[in-house]
Amino acid sequence: MNTALKPPNWINSSSLLSAGIVICALAALVTPAFDTGASLFADLPLTLVLLLLAALALVFVLKAAPGAGFLNGPARGTALLDAALGLAILCAAGLLIPLAHQNVGEATGGFWAVVVALWLSAWLFVERIASLQMKDPSLARAVNFAIPVAFGATLLLLWELIVTGAGVPKVLLPAPSEIWLRMTNSVPILWADFQQTFLKAVLIGYALGCGSAFITAIAIDRVPFLRRGLLPVGNLVSALPIIGVAPIMVMWFGFDWPSKAAVVIIMTFFPMLVNTVSGLAASEAMQRDLMRTYASNYWQTLIKLRLPMAMPFIFNALKINSTLALIGAIVAEFFGTPIVGMGFRISTEVGRMNVDMVWAEIAVAALAGSLFYGAIALLERAVTFWHPSIRG
Repeated sequence: MNTALKPPNWINSSSLLSAGIVICALAALVTPAFDTGASLFADLPLTLVLLLLAALALVFVLKAAPGAGFLNGPARGTALLDAALGLAILCAAGLLIPLAHQNVGEATGGFWAVVVALWLSAWLFVERIASLQMKDPSLARAVNFAIPVAFGATLLLLWELIVTGAGVPKVLLPAPSEIWLRMTNSVPILWADFQQTFLKAVLIGYALGCGSAFITAIAIDRVPFLRRGLLPVGNLVSALPIIGVAPIMVMWFGFDWPSKAAVVIIMTFFPMLVNTVSGLAASEAMQRDLMRTYASNYWQTLIKLRLPMAMPFIFNALKINSTLALIGAIVAEFFGTPIVGMGFRISTEVGRMNVDMVWAEIAVAALAGSLFYGAIALLERAVTFWHPSIRG
């Protein structure tokens, strides 16, 4: 019988990441970091932080090695090591970013070794906090929140260092710091665009599209022959290309936000319709028979049994539509709009080569969409608290 060779248990992703951190940190100190021949070893604070990262990584390697049980202290000591690793990463990033901005486009091997060391350190940090087992629910929620925050911060850090160190032109990809500077200097413009696109077109179109689809689903459930008539029509409407519908809506409803809201209504109608119809059919026959034994009529059964059973389906459609609505409104603004709006700003600033403004609009749209989705998810937890997916 053939048996595959397996590596020892102590050789895992954590030990490999730690070994990579030690190698990259030491290589960064002995290799020129910039074209001028300057070495990071001349920067005493950054040198100390890199040595701290290497020392912590070496401790993690030794803790995983066989016969190193004496290093495996109490859980509090391990948590302190993890906290020290996170603090060292923050310090190294804070020291390296200004250094990179002083030598834009001049990075060489030593600089990139530090970037790789920071990347591996952040990877190790996220992996270690993800493996934590918290008994306190509040601490568990804090850890679950910290993981995506650390992951996103790592991506932004790598983006900043790579773009700055390599000297990437701003018209191709601006650094996050340049995008943030543009956002802080363009708050009135961004707020006006946000009002026009999100507060008017998205929210109004979202409410009308989801509301009309919900009422239509109730009508389909109440009148069975409509299922064979309206559902195929809804499917046809959902297949309409947005780039073909948007100009027509502009011709019908004008250049202002109502035409964009009409596009949002079309995009959000069918997902809500299909999910609501499926949710209304989710209750079991035995449950419906029990309601009939209580002499419940259609509306009583609908309100007390079928709608609560359909809530997971309805909220699934609401979450899907929260992103579709924003995409639809922004794309619709490419085909005719007043001199305000996220889509208008993106299309015009691309033509002017102001790519940092384009990324600022993208960042605002992403933040608004994420908060909108999160608000619906929180509402779902409050309404469907009884569902196994929420209780589990």
